[in-house]
Amino acid sequence: MSNNDFNTKPSSAELAKMSNEELARLGTELDDVTIAYRKERFPIEGDPAEKRAALGVGIWLALAVVLGLAFIAVYLFWPWHYRGHGQEGMWLYTFHNPMLGVTLGGSILCLGVGAVKYTKRFIPEEISVQRRHDGPSEEVDQKTIVALLNDSWETSTLGRRKAIKGLLGTGAVLAGIGLILPFGGMIKNPWKPRHELDITGDGTLWTTGWTLVEKGEKVYLGRDTGAIAEEGHHGYTTRGVSRLVRMRPEDLSAGAMETVFPLPEADVNDGGEYDPQKDVYEAHMHSIHGSRNAVMLIRLRSQDAARATLRQGQEDFHYGDYFAYSKICTHIGCPTSLYEAQTNRILCPCHQSQFDALHYGKPVFGPAARALPELPIDVDEDGFLVAEGNFIEPVGPAFWERKS
Repeated sequence: MSNNDFNTKPSSAELAKMSNEELARLGTELDDVTIAYRKERFPIEGDPAEKRAALGVGIWLALAVVLGLAFIAVYLFWPWHYRGHGQEGMWLYTFHNPMLGVTLGGSILCLGVGAVKYTKRFIPEEISVQRRHDGPSEEVDQKTIVALLNDSWETSTLGRRKAIKGLLGTGAVLAGIGLILPFGGMIKNPWKPRHELDITGDGTLWTTGWTLVEKGEKVYLGRDTGAIAEEGHHGYTTRGVSRLVRMRPEDLSAGAMETVFPLPEADVNDGGEYDPQKDVYEAHMHSIHGSRNAVMLIRLRSQDAARATLRQGQEDFHYGDYFAYSKICTHIGCPTSLYEAQTNRILCPCHQSQFDALHYGKPVFGPAARALPELPIDVDEDGFLVAEGNFIEPVGPAFWERKS
């Protein structure tokens, strides 16, 4: 078929008789494409340079496959449970996240390098110029575009390179699995307890360390001392180290705020009950790291407390001038770390939500739409602040089940 034949569009019968090469040439003419330059990478069959290029590409793709498999192995089998200082297995736990990043990132990087190298070493060099035109595709365009795609596949020589094709496909699949697999750890049944109720709750959204009060346990408001493991004759030890200690009302000045954590009676090791051989450090750290345990203990100035608006059904949750609100912002769960004594406002630094401490933690500014849950508190017979009960509403963001 001569070039002059391209000036008229062929019929369906003529299209059916054309070879793939003729259809590809027709497609370029009809699309107003001019191939200004085209050169095969390896015009001589059996060129040793072609074999070396294939080996180089294969090595990168093989590395992508190996690292993809390594990511899956690390994700499934590497120890990921928290290990604190001095605990067996802490070294392996420390490298869990870095290993996930190195293996998945390395797999995607090697896959990309292999694909780029293949393009540069095997796809023919070509410079094409095309004029734009509008309008829907006609039958001839549909057939010729398929021919052009077939031509691109054939000239890429990927079809006859089974090893590279297999490695490229496997690497792409593993990279996709690596991107999707972590979502499996995020999909959990929120109503299913993960473990027995302890200082961190039971794994469900509505339990915290303060829920132990419902089980009849005495839970103090624990102040974080910041104590760390001490170095002795036989290395570091946590024996006798109390990270959390009980608080008395006089420990907090008027107009002040302090973050407190649940401290069960069994984990108390301070004051008259101090035992230098007792090891409660790990339990205290679990309480501090409990995702919904943190509570803001605020001592209002007497004149401010006298005009505080109490929430219906929670009128006796405070103790005198002392109010305890959850520190977990009801917007998306950031810590409401700031308390402005002059205005009695609690501020969340993440998205600038503000809550009124004089109005049962009600939001007055920002995206938060729900008041901070209040913890009922009291003082025991020894003068220590304790939790009188559990939160009666969900702690944390306001995007799941709630009644307020």
